[in-house]
Amino acid sequence: MKIQVLDTKEGCGRAAAGKAVEILRDALARKEHVRFVNATGAGQFDFLEALTAAPGIDWSRTEMFHLDEYVGIDPNHPASFRRYLTERLINKVHPGTVHLVDGNAPDLDAECRRLSALYDSAPIDAMFCGIGENGHLAFNDPPADFEAKDSFVLVTMDEACRNQQFAEGWFNSLEDVPTEALTMTIPGMMRAEKIICTVPGQRKAQAVADCLSAKAKVNNMHPASILKNHPEAYVFLDRDSAARLED
Repeated sequence: MKIQVLDTKEGCGRAAAGKAVEILRDALARKEHVRFVNATGAGQFDFLEALTAAPGIDWSRTEMFHLDEYVGIDPNHPASFRRYLTERLINKVHPGTVHLVDGNAPDLDAECRRLSALYDSAPIDAMFCGIGENGHLAFNDPPADFEAKDSFVLVTMDEACRNQQFAEGWFNSLEDVPTEALTMTIPGMMRAEKIICTVPGQRKAQAVADCLSAKAKVNNMHPASILKNHPEAYVFLDRDSAARLED
């Protein structure tokens, strides 16, 4: 794992996108078809803006997955991750193939099996993600399952995670935040060949310190600490999110 600290959240997003562009261009130069995973959330705004504006990527040769989706939320709801990615990524660059997580599927277990089979069918070249205020990766809240056998599962969201979604302005009240989600698992995420993790903002400072400080142990109460075990995980912070990080 490698950490880079930028002065501003905008700089953080641009630097992370620069590395992501490098990874995608390199993969496209070596192979015909590239597979990547994208996160959502307020912390990804600057990253996605820079990524989608970058030249020199043949998006028609890419296949996109995303990390998670709330259960029971309309795909047109402002908080829907399907809507988020459609507006901020898909409609801008038009990936060749897109696999969206359907939180409205009549059989959620079958939807997890469908996504897992698609995801597991070939290597994943790049994973673009963030870290939650409770240290989660995707919706793998603590204590996260580091040994999950499937790549996508149904989970119950903890209160810290639900409070973050409300505080970021996606919902009118905490009661409106769903209690369940479909999410990629930690083992699924760690199978990506390269990981770009973009984490700006003061509200993420404690999670960054708990998960990524040199003395922090890899443990499932701090899910993002697992990034320490990935040989090509690149973490981009700004001054605010890095404020409590210890050497």
